[in-house]
Amino acid sequence: MDTPFTPTPPPARETVHVSDSVLDRLARISSGSLTTQLYKKGYRQPVLTGLRPLQASVKPFAGRAYTMRFIPAREDIDTYATLTAAPNADNLQWVGVEQVAAGDVMVIDSRRDVAAASMGNMLVTRMQLRGARAVITDGAFRDGAELARMDFPAWCAGITATTRLSYHHVADLQVPVSCAGVAVYPGDVIHGDADNVSVVPAHLAAEMADLCEAQDDLEAYLATRLRKGEALWGLYPPSPATRQQHQDWVAAGRPPL
Repeated sequence: MDTPFTPTPPPARETVHVSDSVLDRLARISSGSLTTQLYKKGYRQPVLTGLRPLQASVKPFAGRAYTMRFIPAREDIDTYATLTAAPNADNLQWVGVEQVAAGDVMVIDSRRDVAAASMGNMLVTRMQLRGARAVITDGAFRDGAELARMDFPAWCAGITATTRLSYHHVADLQVPVSCAGVAVYPGDVIHGDADNVSVVPAHLAAEMADLCEAQDDLEAYLATRLRKGEALWGLYPPSPATRQQHQDWVAAGRPPL
């Protein structure tokens, strides 16, 4: 008789905890600098494309990803009774909302399906009170008008009143997911500004803060010179001589250009 094969489990992925101080620095950088620096590291497409913020005035943020994965709903499991029962394995969404911690961003893999809402005002309000920094879905939210009035970033692909139970089942929490076609691992940094939401691997977060702060400062200097009429060649991207001029300008105390 053959001996049953017992696979060796893979080594656990190293978990990197990004500090609140690094998150606060990242929240102040631009998505343009961030995606440029990630591209230099080989990350071609970190932006959650196709999503839009519900708030008219977009609040920049950076937080640690808390992930939630949807699969299609099934009629015998996803019933109203699962919502009204005590916490249970068929209603992991409530569990996830109650586990979200300060500094987290809820990221929902809704399979890009906007047929039913990923969640609405009540759950989002609960996460805001727990200290979450934003909520993202590649599907839809309900209560769009209420969410738009909240001082809490909410990004999605659409709005619908249709309840989640109609089409979505929460299958997993805190597992790798796909959101808008981008891989998101628990603990990754989710960065949002007025233009985009981007994903930063946790182990690169502190380095990205350093690199992007420097790039934002340099580009502000270059933009000032550009507005004064200088041509692009040698200015943007900056030549070694232009970079030296920036360094000299900083060393001189940043006088008016």
